[in-house]
Amino acid sequence: MITAMDLAASRALERGDLSLALAGAELIDLLDARAVTLAGDHIVPSDRRSMTDRMLDEAASSLARQAPYDSVDAWLWRRGRDLAEAYLAVLEAEGQLSRQRHHRWMIFQPTHTVLVDSPARRHAANRYASDEPVLAALAAAAGVGDELTEGSPGVADEAVATVLAAVQDAVRGLEAERQRRAIDEAAFDNVWRGE
Repeated sequence: MITAMDLAASRALERGDLSLALAGAELIDLLDARAVTLAGDHIVPSDRRSMTDRMLDEAASSLARQAPYDSVDAWLWRRGRDLAEAYLAVLEAEGQLSRQRHHRWMIFQPTHTVLVDSPARRHAANRYASDEPVLAALAAAAGVGDELTEGSPGVADEAVATVLAAVQDAVRGLEAERQRRAIDEAAFDNVWRGE
């Protein structure tokens, strides 16, 4: 989330894309912590371990514990719902964000949220600058990183690659839905205008 906020200053940020990428990042962290494994494209939880991170603990708690287990795709969509907003709330509660007012002569003074300079922010910037393949793929999926090319470093872990592919597919599906809705809205507007 911190990486996305830092990079989003220069790019448009779609919260749905970011939420799906965050859900993918959580699943990769759960794989890394051995809290889950993948059986094909299904998420198989291991014996329940409490995670040290509250959001990861929530992610682990949201998994189906009995067969048929969640597919990666289904879990990304379910877990990803409003996940960006949840992470913003956590960052704000932890003091990682501050609200700044626009300095204009306005009756209502709007604010916007910015990251504070913190060790977590510097760590995130260093990770992104090191071109970690997983972080680069998630940033690209969220629409804040550089597009991946054939020359981009790959991911050796098959389970992680499966999650990254599912995130990319989900983001493409979300974009297709946005385009479909935009076409429907444009057609509806044209009907009302008599075109």
